Amino acid sequence: MATAIALAIVAVLAVLFVIMIVSSLIVICPPNKVAVISGRTRTLSDGRTVGYRILKGGRTLRIPILEKVSWMDLSTIPLEVSVTNAYSKGAIPLNVQGIANVKVSSAEGLLENAAERFLDRPTEQIGQIAKETLEANLRGVLATLSPEEVNEDRLKFSHQLIDEADDDIKTLGLELDVMKIQNVTDDNQYLDSVGRRLTAEVVKQARVAEAERMAESEAAEAAARERAQIATAQADKNIVEEQNQLRVRTAELEAIAKAKEEEASVAGDIARATAEQELEQQRIELERRRLEADVVTPAKANLEAKQLAAQAEAAKIIEDGKAQVEVFQRLTEQYQAAGDDGQRIFVLNMLPELVDKIVSTVNNVDIDRVAIVDNGGGQGGGIPSLVSQLPGAVVSLTEQIEAATGVDILGSMRSDQADSELPPPPPAPEA
Repeated sequence: MATAIALAIVAVLAVLFVIMIVSSLIVICPPNKVAVISGRTRTLSDGRTVGYRILKGGRTLRIPILEKVSWMDLSTIPLEVSVTNAYSKGAIPLNVQGIANVKVSSAEGLLENAAERFLDRPTEQIGQIAKETLEANLRGVLATLSPEEVNEDRLKFSHQLIDEADDDIKTLGLELDVMKIQNVTDDNQYLDSVGRRLTAEVVKQARVAEAERMAESEAAEAAARERAQIATAQADKNIVEEQNQLRVRTAELEAIAKAKEEEASVAGDIARATAEQELEQQRIELERRRLEADVVTPAKANLEAKQLAAQAEAAKIIEDGKAQVEVFQRLTEQYQAAGDDGQRIFVLNMLPELVDKIVSTVNNVDIDRVAIVDNGGGQGGGIPSLVSQLPGAVVSLTEQIEAATGVDILGSMRSDQADSELPPPPPAPEA
């Protein structure tokens, strides 16, 4: 048990020893400091050979005994810069107080200058050197400026001072962050005199400016009143013009409205006329359909019926005609077969028709009565005389027929018995 405790103690001590050795070998640099490790030579970027190396932040290893670590602070060093009886341009002595902030530069090249000049020196000594350098530059800048320029444009003065001191500060390996002038005075009351003169000039200018401003104000007021009156007149004119335009526009709108009303009325009349026309067209169509149903269709049916009847009548006539042609052909054949008697037979067959034709010439003669006058001559007068004249009339009629047709009717009637035995002639065709 004692052996184990002893071994544990030895192990802890060994670990602590190793940690101490490692911590002595490792160099850790914070961001506000710079570690300068000297003891071994190295070549810089400009070709120079130095016996140190610089670490800005981070960590590195050092060789014990052979290398030494030194530290430089990069924190800002505030300085109060002041000069007294510093002659400005025109040989006017001035007293200037200002404030500046400087620091060790971390830029490459400048940091080596700072390490060579300020390594292992306290911050107060670095600040004192920077202060003296800035005060010397401040005197040099004052010599190029008049008191008025120094007092009136301190920003320009500060910029010129920074430009003048920048090269010297960088040569030391430092960096000027801020340089501001706080106060400028003189023992001979020059600036006070200039101030009083400038004040009087300013007061004079202020009074002149005030008078000018009052005159300008009055002129502006008059011009404003004039502009107001002109604006009022212009406004009245614009109002009248707008009213006239309003009346014109109102009249135009009324005319447009009236035209629209008339257009609507005309459109209504057109619509009514169109509707009435369409209704009339429908009525006409309905009447056409009614007439077609009541008149045209029955007429077509009647026409078709009459056409069919006419076709039937025509067919009948055609058939009758064909029958009559057949009868005439047969009669012709019989008459031809009868020879010379055929003509006589034909005339006898036509005799009733001829008599009818002759009689028909007096059909329209109306005989109300026949008066027979007896002349008292005995046998020759009265009815016996009329009866005795009938045979002569008949003979005269037959002679007329014979003269017209060449047929001797009486001779034919006196023909022999053989002629009477001939077959009766066929009936005459109907006319």
